[in-house]
Amino acid sequence: MNFPRASGILLHPTSLPGPFGIGDLGPEAYRFADFLTASGQGLWQVLPLGPTGYGDSPYACYSAFAGNTLLISPERLVEEGLLSQNDLPHEQIPNNRVDFELVHKLKDALLLKAYEIYRRTTDTGLRSAFETFAQSYSVWLDDYALFRAIKEAHGGVAWTEWDPSLLRREPSALARVRESMRDEIEAQKYYQFLFFRQWFALKTYCNDRDIKMIGDIPIFVAHDSADVWTDPEQFKLDQNGVPIVVAGVPPDYFSATGQLWGNPLYNWDRMRAERFSWWISRVQATLQLVDFVRIDHFRGFAASWEIPGGDKTAERGRWVEAPGRELFTTIREVLGNLPIIAEDLGVITPDVEKLRDDFGFPGMRILQFGFSSDTKNIDLPHNYHKNVVVYTGTHDNDTTIGWFNSVAGEASTRSTEQIELERKFCMKYLNTDGEEIHWDFIRAVLASVANTAIVPLQDLMGLGTEARMNLPNSISGNWTWRFKADALTEAIGTRLKELSQTYGRTG
Repeated sequence: MNFPRASGILLHPTSLPGPFGIGDLGPEAYRFADFLTASGQGLWQVLPLGPTGYGDSPYACYSAFAGNTLLISPERLVEEGLLSQNDLPHEQIPNNRVDFELVHKLKDALLLKAYEIYRRTTDTGLRSAFETFAQSYSVWLDDYALFRAIKEAHGGVAWTEWDPSLLRREPSALARVRESMRDEIEAQKYYQFLFFRQWFALKTYCNDRDIKMIGDIPIFVAHDSADVWTDPEQFKLDQNGVPIVVAGVPPDYFSATGQLWGNPLYNWDRMRAERFSWWISRVQATLQLVDFVRIDHFRGFAASWEIPGGDKTAERGRWVEAPGRELFTTIREVLGNLPIIAEDLGVITPDVEKLRDDFGFPGMRILQFGFSSDTKNIDLPHNYHKNVVVYTGTHDNDTTIGWFNSVAGEASTRSTEQIELERKFCMKYLNTDGEEIHWDFIRAVLASVANTAIVPLQDLMGLGTEARMNLPNSISGNWTWRFKADALTEAIGTRLKELSQTYGRTG
């Protein structure tokens, strides 16, 4: 489908300011929505909203359906009478970056207090709302709550290390746990109720102001997740639940051994036999949360790089075809036109392009990638077409200023000579001296013919490498960036609005 001409900002809620160690769905989220309105923006793009697991990556969640309870706003809970002011921590919490270990302890304790208050409440409206939610979302909520309760009782270890009767989901064992851990299971459901209540309130606030939300579906799910534990037949696992093959990408110019992601791969034969019901449910659930959805690693719907499960690198993998055409045809038959953005970055083959184009999904263009070759580079604005989504950069890239000022050896695969050639080409192409390179990039994507233009907030604020969100293939320091409220000024918003109006993106 063709998206309307518009522009917006990429900002995950964890990066918002706020007093509780992590951005959340509280007052600062609403202030950011007001900033979008004031600056003429119609889109707010976020990363996956699921409960993060090992490494705190939003692309490795405990569920493809549940929400991240770290995003629940304690201030909103106080406003609604679901916590008291005295329940909030009084000590100073570091707010410059997210300390996930600290935040988990803080938020988990607050949510437990909120649940204890709920258990004692006589508010029939609240009880009715929770019961309605639990019933409406039971198709995934029951198993997710059970999974999280058991996981916490086992000290957080992966489900493949649980008692064999629980690993295999023997009915009698599950029945015993449901009885013995009734409160812990209900608490997990209540936490999800609070997340969805706050998210939908924020989404309504945004939609009422003509701001559309863009969400994100990672193509794969984490092995240590409720999804894999609940439906192991949907994945290529052995009898002990261990992946037979795992996901990744092959060796290339950037990595001699490829990338070993470790996600279990889908049993497409089983999914096809069930008319892709799991995927239909997943897409439908995500489109309840957001207005548009970006699907990460879209090329995996044409073929996936399958790596033997015990390997330590991605070198011995092989390409295995995936039934993407059947999948999206079936999803479209059930759900109608799909507001999907295809993340088609990297080396994309003709079959992937045809799959994307036959369904009318807009692909992505990254301006930072535009200066690495010649003028035929598809990431240069003069080569864009209307049905693409263009970015100055993404959460996986350095910021624009960081990229422009980079040197060889600083988290870069580029040589000194290559960096200098790209920088010279960039300045010539954009007719700039580089003094405000982030605004040059912003102007270029807004002025382009592409219907949709997205700018990471770091680029709008003119921040350097210190504000990078993620460095792929690294294991620490990612996903922790937060901005300071006073740094997002009215002057920045005014300048963005003027550019958006100039290039016809404000409706």
